[in-house]
Amino acid sequence: MSRIVIVSNRTPGKGPAAGGLAVALRKVLSRHEGFWFGWSGKLTETPDSKPRMEDVDGLKVAQIDLSPQDHHAYYAGFSNSILWPSFHLRLDLATIESYWYEGYRRVNAQFAKALKPLLRPDDVIWVHDYHLIPLASELRALGAKNRIGFYLHIPFPTADALYAIPHHGELMRDLSRYDLIGFQANRDVAAFTDFAEHQAPSTFGISNTEAVDFSDTEVAAFPIGSDPEAFARLATSPAAKKMIHRMHRALGEQELVLGVDRLDYSKGLPQRVEAYEKLLANNQRFRRKVHLLQVAPPSRDTIKEYQETSDTLDAICGRVMGRFAEPDWAPLTYVKRTYGQPSLAGLYRLARVALVTPLRDGMNLVAHEYVGAQDPENPGVLILSRFAGAAEIFPDALLVNPFDTDETAEALRVALDMPLEERKTRWQALNRAATAHNVDDWALAFLERLSPGIAEAGGGATDVIYMASVA
Repeated sequence: MSRIVIVSNRTPGKGPAAGGLAVALRKVLSRHEGFWFGWSGKLTETPDSKPRMEDVDGLKVAQIDLSPQDHHAYYAGFSNSILWPSFHLRLDLATIESYWYEGYRRVNAQFAKALKPLLRPDDVIWVHDYHLIPLASELRALGAKNRIGFYLHIPFPTADALYAIPHHGELMRDLSRYDLIGFQANRDVAAFTDFAEHQAPSTFGISNTEAVDFSDTEVAAFPIGSDPEAFARLATSPAAKKMIHRMHRALGEQELVLGVDRLDYSKGLPQRVEAYEKLLANNQRFRRKVHLLQVAPPSRDTIKEYQETSDTLDAICGRVMGRFAEPDWAPLTYVKRTYGQPSLAGLYRLARVALVTPLRDGMNLVAHEYVGAQDPENPGVLILSRFAGAAEIFPDALLVNPFDTDETAEALRVALDMPLEERKTRWQALNRAATAHNVDDWALAFLERLSPGIAEAGGGATDVIYMASVA
């Protein structure tokens, strides 16, 4: 029986999975026996390439260490200071150091060398995200002939942004070594296809660059989702009810406007608070009637651009407080900490409006989670950036351009004034879409396309190896 080898950026930690990818992959693994393989989380000057086995909440995990130099170049460097901003079309925030690419490839080679001895000829390999683009090339160089699929959880860049990435030609050639590439949205498939069909020659150093051949690589959109039924149950759990009760005591009759995001420059948090400021400035009747709660735990705060985003958001929140706060009323609360899923589900259910307004996002599972947690008899309104992958499957949200804070402010007004029947009609359509694009079907669809028949064969008989690198 063929095994499934899942390769991603994170190994599972002890306790409940947190975050979209971790939850999604636990859904896949819950149906299969096997073990996970990846980075141990430890940094050492002399890492041992031989994996160590341990048990993590009943799952066998094989792990290796990394050196501090390789980890920095691979993760904070090439992955998150070059690829992340470029794929999100923020070339102005990309920092380029040539040695980072060497470390990026070196870590991918280390994982390939550690994984290859564990593979069987009929294993099917599923690689996740931008940290591991070269992995298929490294495995092929070691003789692996397995079916290998790749899934990108962030947006794929436009051709112009792609050309700005150092070694982009090599990275695209790496992608051509996969049998199947999956994206979050059709816009990403279109961007990839545009490059594949209109490859430009190198602008420096190399003449007559050979075009990358993608004829053996299938490309398709597989929109990832959440588990709306699970969030519906969480939203009525004791922990959720406790959070709702706490918020009711704090808010009184005020309507809650909610944002839940990592503190990341791609999420559009300063623009979001500015739009809320314009709502209060243009509509005095909402003062004392609404309250914005923005949950934004720090993310990659050792990277300069993330700290600058945090400082900007601090300043804007302070400005709004100074402009509108009164001795007995605060217009917003800004929380820099994480909450468990039951507590978040309670906040989702209570919120009259969810502001999900990234400047650019692969999918954005907060939108899915908010929809799943709503009270069918009194649902809230989802305001969604048209630049999130979720916009393709949630056209019944109020879609906005997050760069246009006047438009977002007007969407807030419409959402707060929206009558119950329209809220119900919109939510019912959103819930149907969330159910149709649930995480279970996402995983099964990708696996079935990668290796027809393997998903159905999984029900407990298929082994799973999970390979991951760093958080």
